[in-house]
This record gives sequence, structure tokens and C-alpha cells, in this order.
Amino acid sequence: MRKIKKISTVLLIISFAFLLGCNSTKTSLKSNINFANNKVVAHRGAWKMHNLPQNSIASLKKAIQLNCSGSEFDVRMTADNVLIVTHDPQYNNLEIEKTNYSELAAFKLFNGEKLPTLKEYLLAGIKNNTTTRLFCEIKPSKISKERGQLIATKVVQMVEALKAKDLLVYISFDYDILKKIIQLEPSALIQYLESNKSLEQLKKDGISGIDYYYNNYKNNLKTIENAKTIGIALNAWTVNDVADMEWLLANKFDFITTDEPILLLEPEEKRAANYKEYNLVWSDEFEYSGLPDSLKWNYRSGGQGFGNNEKQFYLEKSLENSFVKNGKLHIVALKKDIENKHYTSARLTTYNRFVFQYGKIEVMAKLPEGKGTWPAIWMLPESLRKKEESWPLCGEIDIMEHVGKDPNMVHVSLHSKEYNHIMNTQITHFDRISDVFNDFHLYGIEWTPEFMKFYIDNKLFFEAKKGENGMVSTNEGWPFDKPYFLILNLAIGGNWGGEIDDAIFPSEMLVDYVRIYQKATNKN
Repeated sequence: MRKIKKISTVLLIISFAFLLGCNSTKTSLKSNINFANNKVVAHRGAWKMHNLPQNSIASLKKAIQLNCSGSEFDVRMTADNVLIVTHDPQYNNLEIEKTNYSELAAFKLFNGEKLPTLKEYLLAGIKNNTTTRLFCEIKPSKISKERGQLIATKVVQMVEALKAKDLLVYISFDYDILKKIIQLEPSALIQYLESNKSLEQLKKDGISGIDYYYNNYKNNLKTIENAKTIGIALNAWTVNDVADMEWLLANKFDFITTDEPILLLEPEEKRAANYKEYNLVWSDEFEYSGLPDSLKWNYRSGGQGFGNNEKQFYLEKSLENSFVKNGKLHIVALKKDIENKHYTSARLTTYNRFVFQYGKIEVMAKLPEGKGTWPAIWMLPESLRKKEESWPLCGEIDIMEHVGKDPNMVHVSLHSKEYNHIMNTQITHFDRISDVFNDFHLYGIEWTPEFMKFYIDNKLFFEAKKGENGMVSTNEGWPFDKPYFLILNLAIGGNWGGEIDDAIFPSEMLVDYVRIYQKATNKN
């Protein structure tokens, strides 16, 4: 009998150890996690394109199915201390913090799903999921700071109990909530949603990332650069426009939170292929108002015709002719007399602000319509302004030119001593583009020591190679191996612009953004 008991005891110990091992394997996620290799965080789950409720278990599962890097959700606590997943402080016109969960749960989500508790949501989030992080936003309490601390404590305890912490990233607008989480779980990944603390303070307090509204990063590359330098993860919310997505991808953000995860997954794949070796080094997103940023732009002024008998007088710092409004740069030509000219306009340059050699240049622009307009996006070398070389020996790169007398015909050109429009030998290409007046198009080049590729809407428009197609590789034929600066202007009339229709004024070119990328090996 003792022998049987002894054997039974041994078997019990072995069985218990085996169960412990199985339980550990089942609930420990760390060894199985292989996060999706993208930046996409589905904001409140992948709800929008699939007609699902926000913050529902169904939208969470769809984000996991899409293989998003993360899925964000919001946590609040009811009057009877039940943690639930929902965004607004009211649910079905009931104050969440003043209402018991049973009353709230009586009202289903529109897909028939019950209002999820945090426990139910986390269980759904960890089931068969080793690819998608769970970005848990803890909402501040309207009742008291102490209640906010209690919510944070209960959330961390539940995550720990469900052994889900390897998937969790905590975010909040309440700094004290985040500090409480760090106190309870020092290794937790934390991102702060406000931009009112220095990055150094965040690092000191154990905050591992920032998650700002995406416009907070625009025109502030220093924040991005400093975050990368001190090891702070970068996230942005809520990004639903492809151009904004591409800007953040170009800046190599760690995460991008969006209501359009499928839309973001597409440009990310493209960006990875086309911009793999490039870093964004200069940009203007025009997320401000007034005159163009004087730290990025200056002006070329005057009415000397600029070698083409142009009819406009370029004014400097004139809010009538160049201004930023509603996220766009406006370059405006007016029928207005000044000195011996009858039209005013603006010519912006990056000379003495940013000159560079080689890279990718992108300008998203909408062009003016009407006879006499001559908008251009182009480049001249620093050597010309320093009077070290004269034109055309110095070289000229025309990324986009359009004359209103030939609607929708876009020209790209390279000028040098051997090849220029004076001798009608310039290296050029032109073709009609769909509706340049009502739609924005992306005009750009990729410029290397070996070639110049011109793109419109990311499609190759024309390519010139150094030393090929009759282009000599000397400075007289290829003077494009030195620093250049960018120019945006709207000329009127002249040798090419031709006859002017005075009924078109005011006439304007709109620019949504300007971005310049370089490889790490390029020199400015």
C-alpha cells in the first residue's frame, strides 16, 4: 500500500510539473512572438473599411488578420469598477464612470457584439496572435487623479494575470497614469500622447516612446532626429492621408496609427522598395500660416526679365504673392503695376537655406490655368549665385515647367553649355498629363552621379544618363556634380510664356509639400 502511495505521489508530482510546463507554454507569449514587419497601428482596430464598430473585438481580430504591427484600443472604468473597451466618456448617452457595467452592456454594438470588457478584449487579442501589438490607451478619469491611478493599477494587474504583457504597449494623455504603469511594470513599453514634456524628461522618467498628433512633427525634424538619437520610439496619430503616411515613412517612424490600415500597408511596401537607401533631410509641409518659413526659403526679387523677357516683377515677402494657408503654399501672380512691369509674382528659393548634391526631390503641386502663365519647379547651382560660373556652363535642372498656352503639357529639361534651349539642343522631354489645373501631381527627380530620372506621380517620365545618348560627361555637357538649390516660381509671359490673357488674374500655383531625400553617403 505504501509502495502504491509512493508511486501515486511521484506520478502526481510529475503530472503537476508537466501541467506547469504546458501552462507556461500556453500562456507565455514571448518565445512565439514575431511582430509584423510594418509600421501600421490600426486605430481602434481595423473598423473603417470593414464596417465594424470601433473598439470592437471584431475590429481587433480584423487588424490581426491584416497582419498589422499593432491595434490600438481605449480603456475606461465603469461606476462598479469594471474595465471596458470604449473611446468616448459616454456610451449610449450614459456617463461611463457613473454607470454600472450591466446597464451599459444592455446596449449592443451595431454588429450585435456586447460592449467588451477589457478581460474579454485581451483574451481575444492574445488568442492565436503573435504578430500584432496591443496599444492600450488608458483614458484619464474625469472624477479624480486617484481614480486614474486605480484604473492604471487594475489594467496592469489584469494584463499580468492574463500573461499578455509581451504584447502590450501603454499609451495615455495622463502622464501620472504612465508613471504609475512604470512603477508597477518597469519593463513596460510606454508612449506619451502629449507634446508638453521634453524628450530628456520622458527618457529620465522611463517613457519609451512618443505618440503625437502627426502635425506636431511637421516642420520639426529636430524632434524626430532627437528622439532617434536618445532612443525614443516614434508614433503618430491619426494619419489617414497617403501623403502624410509617406512623409512619416520617409522619416522612418516606428509606428503610424491610422483609421486606414490597408491604405497605409500599400504605400509602405512601395516606400520600402523605392526609398530604401534614402533619408528625408529637408522638407516643408506648410503646416503654418503667413509668409513662407524664412528659415527654409528666401526670395529672388526684381523685374529684369531673367533672360527670357518675362513680364512679371518678383516681390519679396509680399503676402499678396506668396503665403501659406490651409496647409498649402500659394504663389500668386497679380495684374498690378510696379516700376516698368504690369504683373507681380513670387520666386522662392532655398539658396543660403539649403543646398545639396544628389538625392530625391518631390514637390506636390497644382498648376495655374490660362495663357501667359509659366510655373516652374527647377534648380540652379550654388556656383552661379556665387558668380563662380555663368549660365549655361553652370547647368540647370528643370523638374517641371508648364506654359498655359499649351494646357497639360509638362516639360522636363537639363541645360548645360553643350545642351541648352538657346541653341535648341537642351536634353528635354514633354508629354500631356491629366488635369494639372484641378488635381495635385507629384513632380520629382532622382539625381545621382550617373543619371537623372524625372518622375510624375511616382512614374518614370524621362531619364538622362551621364555619358550616354550623346551627352558628354565633361562639365560642359554634364555640370550636375555640385551643390544646387531649389526654386519655385510663377513667371508671366516672356519668350516662352507668350501672349497673356489678363482675365486669368489672380493666378496661382499651389504647393502641398516639398521633400528632399539623400543617401547617407551624399554630401550637402
